[in-house]
Amino acid sequence: MAIDLHRCAVAGDPEDLLLTRVYPAPFRPSRSPFERDRERIVQARAFRRLAGKTQVFTSRASDHFRSRLTHTIEVAQIARAAAAALGLNEDLSETLALVHDIGHPPFGHAGERALDRCLRRHGRSFDHNLHALRIVEHFEQRYAAHRGLNLTLGVREGIIKHSKDYSAAEHLELKEYLLDERPPLEAQLIDLADEIAYLTADLDDGVESGLLEIGHVCEYVDVVAQCYKTVEQQHAGVDEKYLFNEALQLMQNTLIDDLIETTGRNARAIGAESLADVRRYPTRLALFSPEVEAQRLQEKRYLYDTLYTCEALENEHDKAEEVVTALFDYWINDPEELPQSYFDEVEDEGLARVVADYIAGMTDSFILLQYAQIKRAVR
Repeated sequence: MAIDLHRCAVAGDPEDLLLTRVYPAPFRPSRSPFERDRERIVQARAFRRLAGKTQVFTSRASDHFRSRLTHTIEVAQIARAAAAALGLNEDLSETLALVHDIGHPPFGHAGERALDRCLRRHGRSFDHNLHALRIVEHFEQRYAAHRGLNLTLGVREGIIKHSKDYSAAEHLELKEYLLDERPPLEAQLIDLADEIAYLTADLDDGVESGLLEIGHVCEYVDVVAQCYKTVEQQHAGVDEKYLFNEALQLMQNTLIDDLIETTGRNARAIGAESLADVRRYPTRLALFSPEVEAQRLQEKRYLYDTLYTCEALENEHDKAEEVVTALFDYWINDPEELPQSYFDEVEDEGLARVVADYIAGMTDSFILLQYAQIKRAVR
């Protein structure tokens, strides 16, 4: 039976503050404001570039591994299903899922770490959530009347707050995003939908790559072992790769069901009857149960110990740092080599930020092409 928290949902009332935009936009009776935001996001160039950005394995490794884009689609499926089961605003949850990774640079988290280290030498830092906000507010240019996608406040707030809480004292530039309040449940779900998606996918891609073995995964990840045993009893004699795939699907469904049940239980426990109750509560309500959270942490540690830090991927990470650092230093030392549109931003944004913005927007293939060209030019 669905857990109905519709009174705590973002309602979509025309007078709702979360539906406001920076610039006027014509009313469209056939689509809700969040549906319109979803369309603006999926039509954005930055969204399309996610197809060429690393999730865990670079696109050069295999066409079958997840890209940042396919991962995003998987997160959106989970987020919408959870929101529907809880009686929340499905359109808002799906839209936030689709935009949640739009600020990631090339080469996945390795590229983000390298870019952050480069910026810190100049007294700045890189945060993919904050960069995502810059993309939708400034870099995307599709409209005659303004820069940016002109998204609703609800989506822009969710971009900032779906995975972490920012200090209002430290981020005065974000004051309009209600930093002293918890985000709506629709936004809270996104971080955990993201966890469910990548925990499932990274085991799948890890085994597909040959870097992980099914037996080893089952030996050290309890939730996978339990699911594998269940499907093995149901499908005796089937090849282990198909059993493993079934086990991963069962694991994903188990995590989703627990997220739905625990979030609903937490909301009922505090007597939440409105979005305001969710916002005022001192901690987030969208959580896993303690048992499932322990399983999640065990699986995450396993992936870090056996996959993310394995020699093959560490070599990729080293290459990412080399490429990002070399290009960053090149344009810092010779900013006139930047594209004109970026060079024009230097006076307002500062050179280090502009160089980081340019690099962050690149796909894996484009940044490698730039690196090869610059290496030839400096010889």
